[in-house]
Amino acid sequence: MTNFSVSTTERIDAVTGGTRLRRLRQADWSRRLVRETQLSTADLIWPIFVREGSGEKQPVASMPGVDRLTVEGCVEAAKRARDLAIPVIALFPYTDPGLRDETGSEALNPDNLVCRATRAMKAAVPEVGILCDVALDPYTSHGHDGVMRGERILNDESVELLCRQAVVQAEAGCDIIGPSDMMDGRVACIRHALDAAGCRDAMIMAYSAKYASAFYGPFRDAVGSGGMLKGDKRTYQMDYGNTDEALREAAQDLAEGADMIMVKPGLPYLDILARLAAEFGVPTFAYQTSGEYSMIMAAAENGWMDGEKAMVETLSAYKRAGASGILTYFSPMVAEMLRG
Repeated sequence: MTNFSVSTTERIDAVTGGTRLRRLRQADWSRRLVRETQLSTADLIWPIFVREGSGEKQPVASMPGVDRLTVEGCVEAAKRARDLAIPVIALFPYTDPGLRDETGSEALNPDNLVCRATRAMKAAVPEVGILCDVALDPYTSHGHDGVMRGERILNDESVELLCRQAVVQAEAGCDIIGPSDMMDGRVACIRHALDAAGCRDAMIMAYSAKYASAFYGPFRDAVGSGGMLKGDKRTYQMDYGNTDEALREAAQDLAEGADMIMVKPGLPYLDILARLAAEFGVPTFAYQTSGEYSMIMAAAENGWMDGEKAMVETLSAYKRAGASGILTYFSPMVAEMLRG
């Protein structure tokens, strides 16, 4: 045995040159000391859903642990974000079906649910940033991000409405405008509209590489558009077989005035995230979608995996791929864990 050990050691030293990479992994403190990617609360954007009315939270059945909140509940969420050092909340509405129509006109109402929640949150907790989604799907009766003529999504007519939506959100106090609609030219038009309205400080985080994906289902349940969607969104969201197209989309959004770009979904598109982050060197974000979240939560609830470890591992993967930050429904959980 001794001779075998010596022989094996000599052989290993010969092929490794005496470098033992496992030395740095042998203790928790040494692993932490040399870790290349560090996840922190500063990396988190917390998406929340707002609903009309008062009273208790409404659980989203397909997203365990996620609720629709009243405006008052959103204020409490903002206070929690402040206490947990989460920099930004992303706000999405559950719109009453009676307020939905073919053109999504409620999106243009300065007193709509998102605008009221934004004003309340900024009044109570001004130090927490607010990101508002610019797209018509929470407001249209057909569930699409733009207006339709027959079966066709109209690009330019949709962009006109999106510009007006962005302005009412910015005037309500939104800090970051997030165009998620994937219409051509919308970033330039929104930037012009914001500047013309005196909202020059409003930032734009463009959903530059937003793919037509199966991972959005629970989100559509949460905002109430899933059952309304007619057809699919493949004529404007990206084909999941494409990578070079994502670079062209991001380059165009940046040229049009985007301050930040985003990849959505996150985990199935880490290659896209890495390419965009390396290519442009601008703040690049990933959205851990509702489907990604729900898969982890469902597996954890069934005892099939350690949910907390899977949460941290996936969020760290986004950071490792080059994300400046992550939109994730795990934000309060991971923030609590990082706070210790």
